[in-house]
Amino acid sequence: MDIAALLTSAGINIAVCVVLFTLYSILRKQPSNVNVYFGRRLASRRSKSRDLCLDRFVPSPTWVMKAWETTQEEMLTTGGLDAVVFSRMVVFSIRVFSVAAIICTILVLPVNYYGQDRIHKNIPFESLEVFTIENVKEGSQWLWAHCLALYIITLTACTLLYSEYKSITNLRLVHITSSQPNPSHFAIVVRGIPWSSEQSYCETVKKFFSFYHPTTYLSHQVVYKSGVVEKLKDDAEYMCKMLSSGCGSMEQTCKPSFTQCYFCGGSTNSFKIISNETDSIHGRTSYSDVHLNGRKKESAAAFVFFKSRYDALTVSQSLQTSNPMLWVTELAPEPQDVYWPNLCIPYKQLWIRKLFTFAASVTFVLVFLIPVTFAQGLTQLEKLEKMFPFLTGMLQKKFVIQLVTGYLPSVILVLFLYAVPPVVMLFSTMEGCISRSERKKSACSKVLYFTIWNVFFVNVFAGSVISQLAVFSSLTELPAQLAKAVPAQATYFTTYVLSSGWASLAFEIMQLFPLFCNLFQRFILGYNEDTMNGDLTFPYHTEVPRILLFGFLGFTCSILAPLILPFLLFYFVLAYLVYRNQILNVYINKYDSGGQLWPIAHNTTVISLLVAQVIALGVFGIKEAPIASGFTIPLLICTVLFHQYCRERFLPVFKNNATQVLIDMDRRDERCGKMEQIYELVNSAYCQFSGSTQSECFSSHQGERELDRTPKDMETGKENRQEDISWPPVLHSFDKPVIGGK
Repeated sequence: MDIAALLTSAGINIAVCVVLFTLYSILRKQPSNVNVYFGRRLASRRSKSRDLCLDRFVPSPTWVMKAWETTQEEMLTTGGLDAVVFSRMVVFSIRVFSVAAIICTILVLPVNYYGQDRIHKNIPFESLEVFTIENVKEGSQWLWAHCLALYIITLTACTLLYSEYKSITNLRLVHITSSQPNPSHFAIVVRGIPWSSEQSYCETVKKFFSFYHPTTYLSHQVVYKSGVVEKLKDDAEYMCKMLSSGCGSMEQTCKPSFTQCYFCGGSTNSFKIISNETDSIHGRTSYSDVHLNGRKKESAAAFVFFKSRYDALTVSQSLQTSNPMLWVTELAPEPQDVYWPNLCIPYKQLWIRKLFTFAASVTFVLVFLIPVTFAQGLTQLEKLEKMFPFLTGMLQKKFVIQLVTGYLPSVILVLFLYAVPPVVMLFSTMEGCISRSERKKSACSKVLYFTIWNVFFVNVFAGSVISQLAVFSSLTELPAQLAKAVPAQATYFTTYVLSSGWASLAFEIMQLFPLFCNLFQRFILGYNEDTMNGDLTFPYHTEVPRILLFGFLGFTCSILAPLILPFLLFYFVLAYLVYRNQILNVYINKYDSGGQLWPIAHNTTVISLLVAQVIALGVFGIKEAPIASGFTIPLLICTVLFHQYCRERFLPVFKNNATQVLIDMDRRDERCGKMEQIYELVNSAYCQFSGSTQSECFSSHQGERELDRTPKDMETGKENRQEDISWPPVLHSFDKPVIGGK
């Protein structure tokens, strides 16, 4: 590939970005799109002017200035600590690659360009290989420049990593100590509750913790079976009862709909609608049904609440019985973070689910080698002509060559990669994660490993599946093989940054799918109300891997092909503005993991540095530069030691809450007389059914009553929709929480 093909790819992506950003600056001003581009602010129901004015149709960069001027405190208030951590990832990338771009432009790029005695063409017609380390002749004395640049980049990255890790750790501690009382600090999740034929799970939990933790136990709440399967079972049971008793009552609830049809302008009464009242499918369960089936609906899991944060921490980290598969305890997630369907999964199934998920993930990776290999084959015109002889004439044209080799391969790979996050999220759900943030964190790690493997390693060792796997058969030859393969694919990675980076940001800010749904809803269905899309939480499981993947490519290619750095740096600057704008205006913050994504970013960055150093070691060996190779080995050792120090110094704060911090918080609340209020908050916080009150979740013996079915969409965020129903009308009653558990 030459510079002209690279500029063709860059020109196409720049044109796409300019058009989409211009459209965005106009569409965001239209009152009809407020629920697409201002989902966060829609809840405030601010009045909007619908007067026709010219300014609404003129592009303006006001959103750029707002995103740039937003402070970290505003980000913390708006998006939570996770949003701040994500923003720090982007800032870290901007800083480290600014240094890398300057150093490599001054030191490495001239050495690569003049590495061999040759007659150079005009810059647009120069091959990109001329700007890589492949152009440096063997035994060159100028390879010290690459070694020096590697040292500077590694030192800069480690310094910034330490600074960011320390800063985010302090932010996490402040997040824990200075926030309002968090119910999750007083709660644990108990799974593997043993079944008893004599008493319910609720009574078993109460007796166990009242006996073994009598002075610290506060109350508990049993988890009830929920999910798609349980919903179908309940619906089938009710339909059987309804069919056996006749359908007369249902017919009385049916009435024709006279909603206007916007395709033909007329009305329709073709459909019958069952009224959503208490006599519908999900509202008809008598007290006798609840009394008989209440125990059947309980699951072997419960939330148990304690009188102090320290007590909850102590119980969560201790083994409750001699059988580790029973009474398994862990700290509870925040109430908004609970993923209720997975709490019903029997604890003994979790290890089987993890093994199955691992096998499915490996299978998915192997299957995905087919489209990746096909996309990579487009960069090799000789193989393409052999596979498709009828394209031989077309592939002789200059513009077609530039388009095929410089743009199409990365675009095809990007399109295939869009199918990865939903599949991986399904795998993470099947693992049995009990919190939404944990599920996203698991999906984030899987997507990250998946993309690094397919985008980097599979493309580097392009060929058949067997040859790609055989590369790792001998680890001693891996540095040399990487040293030969990576520089040859550096140009492909540059075009991938353009197509997957620049263009993805333009599509992200446009919100094409929500925009299409909004237009369809308004102009086809004729529904003009501004409704907030409660499902729109920030997709950390897709965006964090993308940021870290580009960082991985930047580190590995910085001294090998420095031309990637300006494109990469521009991407991170643009990402800084786009993502901050989206967090401030579009995405809704429902739950916060407390910065748990930063250890993933730290580990990935260190791995990126180590891979870059291993590749450099192999390159220096191939280029017969023993001095540069000798200096690279201590750099590898120091990077590993730095990583181990950070793990010992900072990582425990992200895994466990400090006893000192929790005890200080307990004593502070006791001095202020807040404990009684906190107990009331804790008892009412974990409500499995949206819209339920404390008395509904904790029913007394004297006041058992029926509960209407509530929406199933806890995960998707559609708490207020009444048509999706996933639970029986009544809960099995159990004792009110009693302070002290007696």
